Amino acid sequence: MDDALSTNVLFVGAGPYGLSAAALARERGMDTQVVGRPMGFWYEHMPEGMLLRSGTDWHLDAAGVHTFEAYLRERGLTRDEVVPIPLALFRDYAEWFRRVKQVTVRLEHVLDITRRDGGFDAELTGGGHIHAQAVVAAPGVGYFRQVPGWAAGVPEARATHSAGLVRFDALAGRRVLIVGGRQSAYEWAALLAEHGADRVDIVHRHPVPRFEAVSWKFFDDCVEGTLRVAGWWRRMTATERNAIVTQCWQAGRGTLEPWLPARLNPEVVHVWPDAEIVHARGGEGDDAVRVTLSGAESLTADQVVFATGFAPDLARVPYLAGLLDRIATREGFPLLDENFQTSVPGLYLTGFAASQDFGPFLGFVKAAPASATILVRHLQARLG
Repeated sequence: MDDALSTNVLFVGAGPYGLSAAALARERGMDTQVVGRPMGFWYEHMPEGMLLRSGTDWHLDAAGVHTFEAYLRERGLTRDEVVPIPLALFRDYAEWFRRVKQVTVRLEHVLDITRRDGGFDAELTGGGHIHAQAVVAAPGVGYFRQVPGWAAGVPEARATHSAGLVRFDALAGRRVLIVGGRQSAYEWAALLAEHGADRVDIVHRHPVPRFEAVSWKFFDDCVEGTLRVAGWWRRMTATERNAIVTQCWQAGRGTLEPWLPARLNPEVVHVWPDAEIVHARGGEGDDAVRVTLSGAESLTADQVVFATGFAPDLARVPYLAGLLDRIATREGFPLLDENFQTSVPGLYLTGFAASQDFGPFLGFVKAAPASATILVRHLQARLG
C-alpha cells in the first residue's frame, strides 16, 4: 500500500454535495481527490423528461459566482424559458460548474474505507488506493430506497423502486401499478402514460394531494441560520423544528406541481386514494401481479413501481462497512457534530445523511453551498 496516492481530503461521491464541497476546498488551496461518477444518481436513477421542483436560485457554488443563474446568462436563457427546470438542463449546469471549477473526478467507486496512520485508506474498484487525512462522503439516496413489507411477495422481475425505473419504452402497452402518492408517483405515471402504457394505477393511503405552485423561499432562512449559528438546527426547540418539518412536508409532499394534472391522461391513469394494498400474489412467468386493496377492489399489473421514498440506514452504504462499528448512529442516521463530522475523527458525512442533525433541507440541492462552507472551514482548521 506504499504506492497509494496521498491527499488532504478524499471526497466520496460527485453529486451536488460532493461537487460543491470539493470545488470550495480546491479554491481554498486544499489538495483533494474526488471519486465517483459526476451527478451519477441524476443520470442513472432520474428519467429523461423529468422536471425539477427547484428554482433558478438553487445552485452549487459556495462562492456565489458560478451559480445556475450565471450559467443561464452565459447560455442566453431567461428564467421564464427554463421553469420548470428540465433535469437535463441542471445536469448540464453541474457539468459546466465542474469544468469551470476545475474539479477532476476519478471515474471509479470506493469499495472500502479503513483507518490507517491517523488518516484513512480507501480501496478503489480499479485496484488502487488513496490515503487521505480526511474523508467527506455524500452517499446518495439511492442507497436508502424503502419498500413496503409485502413487496417481498412480488417477483423481482415484476417490481422496482421508482429510482430504478428511468426508461419507460419497455412498458408501452403494459399495465403498471404505482404504490405511493407524492411527486415521483404522479410524475412517473405521467411519463408512463406518455410512453404508451396501457393502464397506470396509483394507489396511496392518503387523499389526492393538492396540485398548485408552492414557494420554497422559507429555505433561505434555514440556510442562512445554518451558516450564521453553529449547530443552528439542533439548538432550536422541538416546536421550532417541527414547524419547519411541517413546512417542508406541505411544500414537498402535501402539494404537487400544478403542471402534472394536464399530463395525467384519465383514460390511462387511475387513482386510488385512501387505499392500501392488503394482499399481493402472482407475477411468476407470464402471470400478472394481482393485488387486493383495503376497499376489496382488485387490480392486475405487469409491473409494480414503488414510489415509496427513502429511509436512512447507514449500514446500506457498502464503502462504510469497515468503519460502521465506530460510527455512532440514531434511527439509521449518523450522529454528526456541528461541522458534519461523525464520531470517527476526520470522517464527515453530508447531504441526505446529515438531515437529522442539520434539518430536512439537507436533502435538497439548496443547502449544498452552505454544507460546503461549514465543511471546508472546519477542514482548513483541522488540517492547517
